[in-house]
Amino acid sequence: MRNALILVFALATTIFANDSAPDKSQVQGITISTHGGGRDWGSDAIVPTLLAIRDLGANWVAIHPYASINADGSLRWSPIDPENPPAHIARPIREAHRLGLSICIKPHIAYWRSPFSWRGEITFEDNKKWQRFWRGYKQWITQVAAVSGQADGFVVGTELDLTLQYEEEWRDIIAAVRQHTDAPLTYAANWTDYQRVPFWDALDVIGIQAYFPLTDDPDYDKEDIRQGWTIRMQEMGEYSERHNRQILFTELGYNQSHQAPIKPWAYEVDGEDAQPIQAYCMRTALAAIAAEPRVVGALLWKWFPHPRPVGRNFQLATPPIKQIISEAWLSPR
Repeated sequence: MRNALILVFALATTIFANDSAPDKSQVQGITISTHGGGRDWGSDAIVPTLLAIRDLGANWVAIHPYASINADGSLRWSPIDPENPPAHIARPIREAHRLGLSICIKPHIAYWRSPFSWRGEITFEDNKKWQRFWRGYKQWITQVAAVSGQADGFVVGTELDLTLQYEEEWRDIIAAVRQHTDAPLTYAANWTDYQRVPFWDALDVIGIQAYFPLTDDPDYDKEDIRQGWTIRMQEMGEYSERHNRQILFTELGYNQSHQAPIKPWAYEVDGEDAQPIQAYCMRTALAAIAAEPRVVGALLWKWFPHPRPVGRNFQLATPPIKQIISEAWLSPR
C-alpha cells in the first residue's frame, strides 16, 4: 500500500486540475510564508494570493504552521481545537481546493528568541529535555495533522538535523500522524543530511530542502551552474532508486545574490546587478527538475500573502522570477 503512494504527491495534481494550471504529474508548488505568524493565511488575503500563484502555472501550494522551541525542550503553540480548526490552517486548505490547487502542510519549529540559531541546531545534553521535546513535538504535530486531514500532503518534520539519530521516536511520530491523515507523508531533510535519514521507508516520498551548492568557484559562469545541477540530479536519481521512493524538493529558492550558486541558503541580498544570477539559478533548477522523472517536483520558497507578496529575501513575486516560473510551468513540454 505504501509503495503505491510513492507517486501520490504527483498524481494528486490531476485530482484538482483547473484550466489555469496544466494537468500534469509534476508538483509545481509555491510555499506561502507569513507576515504575521500565519494569521494572514486565514484572512481574505489568502484568495488573491492563491489566484496569483495559480496564474503562474502552480498546481500546489504549501503553508508552514509554527510552534516555538524553548531552551528546556518544551514547545509552545497556539491552541488547536479539532472540533473548530484554526482559520490559518482550515481556510487555506478550503480555498486552495476551491481554486483547483493541492496543498501541503509543512510545520516548522520557530527558533527565534531561543538558544538556537537555526532549527537544524536543536539538540539537548539533558535526557529530560529530550524527553520533554519528543513529548511536546508529538503532541503538536499530531494536533496539526488532526486539523489538516483534508490536505493533500503533510510534512512530519523540517530540518531537524540533530534529531535524526532518534529513529524510534521518529517512527512513533510518523505512525501517530498517520492516525490523523490519509495524505502522503514526507520529512523535509536539509540537503546536508538527507542521506542520514533512517526512516524513509516509513514515508511515502523523500523530502529534501534543495539548497545544494552548485559550485565553489567564486569566478563561476553559467556552465558551472548547469553542471552543478547535472551532478545533483544524478545523485537524486541514484538515491531515489536505492530507496524506492521519489523525491520532492520541499524547499527550493535563491536570493538575489552573487553568492546564490555557492551558498543558496544564505540570507544576504545584493543589488539589482545580482538579479540575473538569481534568475539563471531558478531557470536552471526548474529545467533540471522537469528533466528528472525521479524528482516529482518542488515547493518554491517563498511567496507572501497579498498585498505584499515580496519579502526581504528569497523573493519569488518579482516580475523577472514570475516570468521564469510561468515559462517553466505553463509552457508545453
